[in-house]
Amino acid sequence: MRTLTVASYNVHRCIGRDGRCDPARVARVIQELDADLVALQEVDFRYHVRQGVDQLRVLADATGHVSVWGPVLYAGRGQYGNGLLTRHEVLEVRGIDLSVPRYQRRGALDVDLDVHGTRVRVIAAHLGLGLAEREKQVHRLLDAIGDQGDTPLILLGDFNEWRPPSAPLRRLHRRLGRTPGVRSFPSAFPVLALDRIWVQPRHALVAVDVHSTQRARRASDHLPIRAVIGGLWDRRPGRAAARRSA
Repeated sequence: MRTLTVASYNVHRCIGRDGRCDPARVARVIQELDADLVALQEVDFRYHVRQGVDQLRVLADATGHVSVWGPVLYAGRGQYGNGLLTRHEVLEVRGIDLSVPRYQRRGALDVDLDVHGTRVRVIAAHLGLGLAEREKQVHRLLDAIGDQGDTPLILLGDFNEWRPPSAPLRRLHRRLGRTPGVRSFPSAFPVLALDRIWVQPRHALVAVDVHSTQRARRASDHLPIRAVIGGLWDRRPGRAAARRSA
C-alpha cells in the first residue's frame, strides 16, 4: 500500500527555546520528519525578525521541497504567516481568511496537490487564541470544505485547542471523524495537544505521532506532529474524479 507522510509544525519564527533564531536548525528538524508535505505556522519574512531572512525559502532550499506561501500579516518591512512544503506537484492554491474582528489576522492555505495521480486537497490552518474566535474560524473552515465528493482531504495545523470537549473540536470531529490528540506543546515538556491532523476519508489515517527529538525540543516552542496516510490511491472511482478540476 502506498502511503503519504504529512506533518504540521509551528516553527515559532524559527526562534528556539534558547532564544536563537536559527532557520537551519528548524530545517534539520524537518529533514528528520522525512515527510511528503509539511504545514508550517508562524513563518517569518522580516516581519518580527527585523534582520531575518525569508524563512520559507531557506527551509525549502534546505529540504528540496516545493514551497507555498500564505502570509497573513504584512508591513513595509516584511510578511508573516503560514507555509507549506511538499514533494508533490502543486495544482492550485487558494486562501481562506480566518480573521475575526478585534483579533490578530489569521488564515489558512487551501492547496490541491497531485499525489500519485490523485488530486488531494490540503488545508493548512492556524487558529486564534480566543474560544469565541476559534468557534467562528471552525465554522469558516467547514463552510470552505463544503462537499468534498471523491476528493481526499487533509486538514492540519495549529488549532490552539487544549480542552478536549471544546465546541470547535467537537464540531470538527463530527464532520471529519475523531483524530488522535498528541501532546505537542510546550516542546520542553509537552502537555497540550494544540496541533492536529484530520483526514477524509477517515479510514485513510493510519497513524499519528509527535516528533520529539532533542533537536526538535530546542528548535521551537512546539513539537512537530506527523501522520501516515494510506489507502487513498487504490480506489479506482477516486482516480477518475481526481482528474476533474476542483
